[in-house]
Amino acid sequence: MCFGAPMSAQAKPNSPSARTNGYRGERKPWLTLLEQRVSRAQSGLNARRTRLLQEILDNADDNHFLSSRALAKRYNVDKATIVRTVQVLGYKRYAEFTADLRGHFIARITPYTLMKSAAREKRTLAAHVEHSLEMDMHNLHALRSSLDADRVIEVAKRLNRARRILVVGVDFAAGLAYLLAYGLVSLGYNAEAPVGSGGSLHQKISLLGPKDLVIAISFGRCLQATVDAVLHARQNGVPTFGITDSDKTPIARFSDFFWTASIANPSFHGSYVAPFAAMDALFVACAHVQPKRALAMLRRKDQDSKSRWYSPRGMETNSDVKESNHDATE
Repeated sequence: MCFGAPMSAQAKPNSPSARTNGYRGERKPWLTLLEQRVSRAQSGLNARRTRLLQEILDNADDNHFLSSRALAKRYNVDKATIVRTVQVLGYKRYAEFTADLRGHFIARITPYTLMKSAAREKRTLAAHVEHSLEMDMHNLHALRSSLDADRVIEVAKRLNRARRILVVGVDFAAGLAYLLAYGLVSLGYNAEAPVGSGGSLHQKISLLGPKDLVIAISFGRCLQATVDAVLHARQNGVPTFGITDSDKTPIARFSDFFWTASIANPSFHGSYVAPFAAMDALFVACAHVQPKRALAMLRRKDQDSKSRWYSPRGMETNSDVKESNHDATE
């Protein structure tokens, strides 16, 4: 888990670099390091090399592990063409190019590419399942080794100072957003995880101000609606906190501060074991930042929800009767 640079160290929303990275107007997609190099070198690339690079990037999952000779053979060009094209992008060595190509592939992973990659592996069905469990354990160990309790407490104190908290998560991350908001409300925080369109999110964020907080949860390439929510919040002066899986994702780049928790897994949607664990640590810190409030809220919820728990019809346990009588005398 790591934290991002303060806002002063990041590009400001109205700066030229910010506009290039998709802060305003154009809705330009977030660029990987390799895409940035291609964009900068565009004037020095002829049409043939441009097409070649586009083919290589579009099929990064098949290309990132190939040697220059194998890559040249795949696209029916000579090795020198590959080397010169890489040099035009500013790389001194082919290995530097393939490292960025792999980073591009990881950043552009989709459920399809995940499943496609997993299907190529020569594993039995049982081995695929075991591999998934092993990856979950690895993600938890990585989180545990980097989890800083003081940093978790710092975020809990920020949440405690916030007037309102809006948690944004879309698609699979919507479940994470709902759980985080629900847990915070249970502890006495004014939190919400809105559902609906991007326009609905935009309206909700428009009502927030500097005393509020937007929490954005998205991973990998990050979903447009979630990134737009962060950008809109920052334009309105609303502090932003991101939960993502790399310090190079749009959520990490555009949020005022962030945590990273890996979702690496051969499953088509990734694994949320590590983000859930990080949120659990945050719940513990939030509860103990204001223990009296947390206890009062949890007790009230416990009293209000007794009828939700299963018990045989028409029967009441002695403990229920005693607790009810005890509550009535207080």
